Amino acid sequence: MLLKIKKVKGFEDLPTPKFMTSGAAGMDLFAAIHEDITVKPFERHKIPIGICIELPKGYEAQIRPRSGLAANYGITLLNSPGTVDWDYRGEINIILINFGTEDFIIKKGDRIAQMVINKIETPIIELVEEISESQRGTGGFGSTGL
Repeated sequence: MLLKIKKVKGFEDLPTPKFMTSGAAGMDLFAAIHEDITVKPFERHKIPIGICIELPKGYEAQIRPRSGLAANYGITLLNSPGTVDWDYRGEINIILINFGTEDFIIKKGDRIAQMVINKIETPIIELVEEISESQRGTGGFGSTGL
């Protein structure tokens, strides 16, 4: 699978998204901003990452939080995971929120999210009157216990 990446003009100096270890599922994404952004507790900001991508048909990119930012600072993504469809060609942005108790400052080039590429299936939809039963049945939230 080939992932084509185009850098947005003015941010060619940012690192290309990359896997930080050989076993990483997600590649880190970098803040493409000209000035620092302070994210106060419970504020959200749309942050560009300075790239456009071209995925093959049948694939998606999921934009996910970075666990270290979440655990250490309470920083996560509101639309998580965010989906980039195979036919989207614009710049990718993330919606970052601060659930921490301190201001969080984002600088140009900070690693603020990660991107995971997945193969997807497009189902054929059939409208039916009934669906088959299962052991779980209609048990929803919390139905399997803690």
